Amino acid sequence: MVEWSITTDCKSVALRASLVQIQPDAPKCYNCNKKYMAVTTDENKIKNLLTRGVEEVYVREDLETELKTGNVLRIKLGIDPTGAKIHLGRAVIIRKLREFQKMGHQIVLIVGDFTAQVGDASDKTEKRPMLTRMQIDENLKDYKNQLGKILDLEKTEIVYNNDWLGKLTFGELTKLAEVFTVQQMLARRNFKDRYENEVEISLREFLYPIMQGYDSVAVKADVELGGFDQLFNLKAGRDIQNYYGMKKQNILLGEMLEGTDGRKMSTSWGNMITIVDEPNDMFQKLMSVKDELIAKYFKLCTDRELEEIEGYKKRIEDGENPRDIKIILATDIVTLYHNEKLAAQAKQNFIEVFQNGGVPDDIGEVIGDETSLVADLILKAGLVTSKAEWKRLVEQNGVSVDEVAITDYKMLARNGIYKIGKKKFIRVRV
Repeated sequence: MVEWSITTDCKSVALRASLVQIQPDAPKCYNCNKKYMAVTTDENKIKNLLTRGVEEVYVREDLETELKTGNVLRIKLGIDPTGAKIHLGRAVIIRKLREFQKMGHQIVLIVGDFTAQVGDASDKTEKRPMLTRMQIDENLKDYKNQLGKILDLEKTEIVYNNDWLGKLTFGELTKLAEVFTVQQMLARRNFKDRYENEVEISLREFLYPIMQGYDSVAVKADVELGGFDQLFNLKAGRDIQNYYGMKKQNILLGEMLEGTDGRKMSTSWGNMITIVDEPNDMFQKLMSVKDELIAKYFKLCTDRELEEIEGYKKRIEDGENPRDIKIILATDIVTLYHNEKLAAQAKQNFIEVFQNGGVPDDIGEVIGDETSLVADLILKAGLVTSKAEWKRLVEQNGVSVDEVAITDYKMLARNGIYKIGKKKFIRVRV
């Protein structure tokens, strides 16, 4: 039998609009007459919610108690559109948001179209440049489609923090700034390191935690999700809620996912795998993930049960080639963000090209003429980042045309299939 949670009041107009009729016997809100979703209070699901892929919960006892009451909680996550594509590292915490959504809670996704202009300094070792409004609008173009790969958008409250932060007066911001001290800001690890190393810190960067904290007031958050490097900002939300006489939000910090080079996955570092990468590209990038991260990727990026993941770890420890387990991982993730058919094709393409030394069926093409340098065409196709990289690859025998090595980096283009490094192919026509 489904147990229903009901309160006597909806918290906002947006929330009333998002309530979904799940069962015909669901009770109704006394104010808006809409039916509530069933809230899951299963202890095993709550335990999984609070532990899998979770670095820390603050305050755990309070949040666990609230989850067991069956009340609908407002779960906040803020995302600054600093890049046009969502990568797997960012998707980790969005997937956790989806878990809350599946359990019947109201998720509130804040698109930081204002805070993105300011810039979060949480993991930065130097001053972050401000983005223009034009850059942010460009980054936002496909955000909803990408978010829809993970969240049920019909049940998601999506808001933009420019709607309230853009209206704050200088006097109101001054009052909010009184909640914090310069000593608190300088005690923050990255600010402390920069200050001691005489690396410039902008006053603008001090304002970011205040703005993120005010977001929690604006959406009446019960819980906020974020990465471990954002703990200072998330706690700022508790302080500002307290300033306004509200109940302090609880905080759930997700684990960090490393990128293809072993560092934190980051758009700035270019080591990311995005959720909109083409299937073959996504598969190949996942196959380049370090072996010691396979289990972590399974845990944070797939729906595999933890027992299954432990089984994969044991198979590797018992001597099985990690590549074989990584193929399962890559297939899972490509299926998740594309579909089974495309994942199967990407798997076959990888086996054919990278294990059997073949050429992929869907290689790109670039067209030149008899005066074109190969270097210019390969650079135009985006397969190298500079002519210096091209020269280095040629000198290291890393480039061939129709399986014949290229030795002259100033070579004129001719028709053929060019292989650049171990994984990149392009067809050239002149």
